[in-house]
Amino acid sequence: MPVAVVTDSTAHLPEGFAERAGIRVVPLHVLVEGMAVPSGEFGPDELTGALRRKRIVTTSRPTPAEFAAEFRAALDAGADSVVSVHLSKRLSGTWEAAVLAAQEVGPDRVRVVDSRTTAMGLGFAAGHAATAARSGATGAEVEDAATAAATRSRTLFVVETLEHLRRGGRIGHAAALLGTALMVKPVLHMADGEITPLEKVRTTTRAMTRLVELAAEAAADEPDVEVAVHHLAAPDRAAELATRLDERLPSSRGCVVSELGAVIGAHTGPGVLGVVVQPPAPEP
Repeated sequence: MPVAVVTDSTAHLPEGFAERAGIRVVPLHVLVEGMAVPSGEFGPDELTGALRRKRIVTTSRPTPAEFAAEFRAALDAGADSVVSVHLSKRLSGTWEAAVLAAQEVGPDRVRVVDSRTTAMGLGFAAGHAATAARSGATGAEVEDAATAAATRSRTLFVVETLEHLRRGGRIGHAAALLGTALMVKPVLHMADGEITPLEKVRTTTRAMTRLVELAAEAAADEPDVEVAVHHLAAPDRAAELATRLDERLPSSRGCVVSELGAVIGAHTGPGVLGVVVQPPAPEP
């Protein structure tokens, strides 16, 4: 493709999708008790075990040098330019590292997009960028495709506890929820690039129902809506949620189910359930 698309590992693309779509993925780093561990050797099971044993799991951005190497590899492979799409700069320094790398490699050849979201909100944006690139779009058009897709997406999730988000400093205004009564399940969403509280419910059952209702509102009966469900250590609930979404959104493309890896899972904790809804682009 004349335009190469790069993203980061918080996109949580379905297995094999990045390779099929020609998307290059730069991994964030995972540290357990301050020691770096290879992301490929620290999957959801290892993460869940570490968190339940109260081990400290943190994450760090890729370095500008790592991004620069990926950008140069894409250009050396024949691309004329690169569009690099990343999780919200309000959640991570990843976007900043990519910008620094772009300045080194050549800002005329590398465009960096702040998706203002993460998980499959970011994944869908990278996917739409890759689709535009395969169609022969220019770098500016691929950038626009990524930005437009990210703007349309809706990301909603429920966590068992806000403690992991609090520790990682990723909750923004959600900090106000820390003083709520026991057993309250906070429904959170991505808004203006931050994790923000949306509402509170009393039970997990009600939380799942609200995720389905809110996803249906975001889909707005549009055909060809893309939907993803994320979870960590909650496969049965994720499967139930996906089934309910398929029933509620019969005109969707189907629901992708993806277990979160260490980078996002370290900040949400086991038991998290999330939904990402990607409405189609409006007709020109």
